[in-house]
Amino acid sequence: MPKTFVLAPDSFKESMTALEACQAMQSGLQRVFPDANFILSPMADGGEGTVDTIMNAQQGQKINVEVMGPLPSQRISTYFGLINQGKTAIIEMAKANGIHLLSPEHRTPLLTSTYGTGEMIRLALDHGVSQIILGLGGSVTNDAGMGMATALGAQFLDQNEKIVNLGGGYLDQIQSINLDQLDPRLRNVDIIIASDVNNTLLGPEGATRVFGPQKGATAEIVEQLELKLTHFANLIEKELSINIKNIAGGGAAGGLAAGLFAFTQAKIQSGVKTVIDNTNLEQAIQQADNIFTGEGGIDFQTKFGKTPIGVAHLAKKYNKPVIVCAGYLGDGIETLYQEGITSIFGILDQTNDLETTLKNGSKNLSRSCENIARLILSIESFSLKNE
Repeated sequence: MPKTFVLAPDSFKESMTALEACQAMQSGLQRVFPDANFILSPMADGGEGTVDTIMNAQQGQKINVEVMGPLPSQRISTYFGLINQGKTAIIEMAKANGIHLLSPEHRTPLLTSTYGTGEMIRLALDHGVSQIILGLGGSVTNDAGMGMATALGAQFLDQNEKIVNLGGGYLDQIQSINLDQLDPRLRNVDIIIASDVNNTLLGPEGATRVFGPQKGATAEIVEQLELKLTHFANLIEKELSINIKNIAGGGAAGGLAAGLFAFTQAKIQSGVKTVIDNTNLEQAIQQADNIFTGEGGIDFQTKFGKTPIGVAHLAKKYNKPVIVCAGYLGDGIETLYQEGITSIFGILDQTNDLETTLKNGSKNLSRSCENIARLILSIESFSLKNE
């Protein structure tokens, strides 16, 4: 009887999309098991690929839009998805305000904002949705959702009752918040934050100190932003009676999650769980002989909600083996075997510069899966001979 393989990787960032990773896995496995059945289930965890993954699984509709990019001078042509007969919108904040939209020399979290994400939410509301799933991975912002709320009608005023500029660098100028013009449709929509981040807004494990440097913040700017976000959080607590400082996950996307809690009453949910709930992965896993997953890198942090661990937890429910392939293997991966992962393989064949390594990702993944398939076949053949 032909074997059934379920292929459920995340993207390998800057190398392969999740679908391309599925196809590379299949090409390698098929060289050893040409008659096998393959179920391709590209995955995401709230970051890159979330919209496409869910839309493809549910035959959703792509809605093309133009919104503000990370900087006020940018206009970005992008899209969100509609599923569930148009009742649910799938939005990826990085498609409007993602780190990939700015070259390293232009990344400055004092000036970048989430205004474009707020525009996408407003445009989704224009379609009459009753639910919004919002993925928060891959941001280049650190404004605690102030830009998002501005796009939805909130007004942030300085001591002279003037509108404060967009960007994390201006949060400490805000002296009052006016929500009189906040879009009333927000009261009738459920917003689910899909994220794999548990960091709080503030503190040593907060949005700024952990993620600020990769968004262009120097050590000095990190400390400035921490003070500015603290001021903003204190003002929200004073004026709205909402404490956003210590919410687990509130630090996602430069504190956008915290702003969503404050201004839209959003709820947070594991990004990979959100994707699994909106695809046919569980049904596919029940049919599988082997499950392959993976992403660009894997280490001890993977167990805090990354795609491979989400897939493994689901497979463990049905006692199915899970094989993980990754571009690099970091520290602490031995702890992942307790979570339902059977084995972990690095796919790199030799030491190369980063550009070459990313370019060769598909070839390396395909070759690794072929080698794993040969191991599976030899073990099965040995077992049959000794029965």
